[in-house]
Amino acid sequence: MISPACGPHVAIVPRDEGKPMAQASGLRGCVSNHVFPLRAHYYSCSAPSLFRTRLSPCVALQRSIQVPDVTSDGVSIHYEVTGQGSPVLLLAGLAGVGASWGPQIGLFAGRHRVIVPDHRGTGASTHTASGMTITQHALDMARVVADAGCGPVHAVGSSTGGAIAQVLAIHHRHWLRSATILSSIARADAFYRRQFDMRRRMLADSGLRASTEANALFLFDPAFMRDHPQQVQGWVDATASVAFEREIAFARIDMIVGHDAFDALPSITTPTLVLVGKRDFCAPAHLSAELAERIPGAEFAVLDGGHFIFLEKPALLHDTVEAFIARHEG
Repeated sequence: MISPACGPHVAIVPRDEGKPMAQASGLRGCVSNHVFPLRAHYYSCSAPSLFRTRLSPCVALQRSIQVPDVTSDGVSIHYEVTGQGSPVLLLAGLAGVGASWGPQIGLFAGRHRVIVPDHRGTGASTHTASGMTITQHALDMARVVADAGCGPVHAVGSSTGGAIAQVLAIHHRHWLRSATILSSIARADAFYRRQFDMRRRMLADSGLRASTEANALFLFDPAFMRDHPQQVQGWVDATASVAFEREIAFARIDMIVGHDAFDALPSITTPTLVLVGKRDFCAPAHLSAELAERIPGAEFAVLDGGHFIFLEKPALLHDTVEAFIARHEG
């Protein structure tokens, strides 16, 4: 059930009967990182061994992984490609590491050529705090698509990735077939700024472990946390165990809090789907509703889950996006 954005009217998609993220993806307590850059060899997606395989030449074959890099304004941007079919670009959240999409990579690769980049400053891309703006990230991603040689793409962005998708649709629309914006914002409101101010201060004052424990309360649906406490604790343990790069982490927080595409959104002509979890306490549903109302012809749906719905309800999220993509092929 997906309806065009029209004021306060939204579609509520009921709970699916699919498996939770760990069962659906083969994860064993190693889920996704949201806030902090991960080291190059920390992978939190399904089939992690595949993402450590470097193949050449770069030919898109089912179940193969290609691991190229592209240079964008002096920074190496790492991306990985798997599957075959129409291209899908998965844009990660604030962690920036493409592998944080977890089970979604394999689900989309069943029918698509999937491009999974690491943002600048994260993963296997150059670790630098320079160029930490959404505008620069959108330019980086446009160069990834050009380098991959398979544009235009269906862009799917979660949270910070959703902000990047907005700017791609505003300034680099020729690279897009469609845009799905999940759990994101057009601009920060007072709640969003206060949340990230608190999270930044917790990092500075209490350290990574305490901050990660608190972040889980914003990022996971309370119902999922009740039913799958071990998976949530696995995410906390994995996130708190990585190296904390203070300058990069704080620059990325400033980047998303400073994002403001509100006035430019009406210029978007790319077919757009805006999604949000009903119990998203990081980027609440009213922020997605505002976003959808600003984009001409955008479709808007509220799904039953939290900010990490792509991990909590992998089949529900994938099937919703896949149905939208199918209407905008060609």
